[in-house]
Amino acid sequence: MATASDAPVLDTIAAMTIDSIERCGMDDHTLILTRIAALVAMDAPAVSYLAHVDPAMKASMTIEQVQDVLVAIAPVVGTARVMSAAGHIAEAFGFAIALADSEAASIAQAEAQSRNKS
Repeated sequence: MATASDAPVLDTIAAMTIDSIERCGMDDHTLILTRIAALVAMDAPAVSYLAHVDPAMKASMTIEQVQDVLVAIAPVVGTARVMSAAGHIAEAFGFAIALADSEAASIAQAEAQSRNKS
């Protein structure tokens, strides 16, 4: 029997991703590049790329490497998909930066409140 969850869809996707990673023999860098290529091929939305920002950073991936993937697959998937992906990737990075800024501001605010109470 399945356990109850507040986010069953996200939990299922996370479990599928973990299972896929555990069964895959690729290094983290190659895995992320492959997933980015697959996302481009299916014209995935920005939120799908957003899920790969943190793993890409942990794998020390550069924007130049992501651009190289886009260049490499353009003749196969087409320019429209590549341009759409570039926009979605930029949007995902924007979301990631906004989230990081919001998190940093919250931490700074909590620290300031903590100092004021002392």
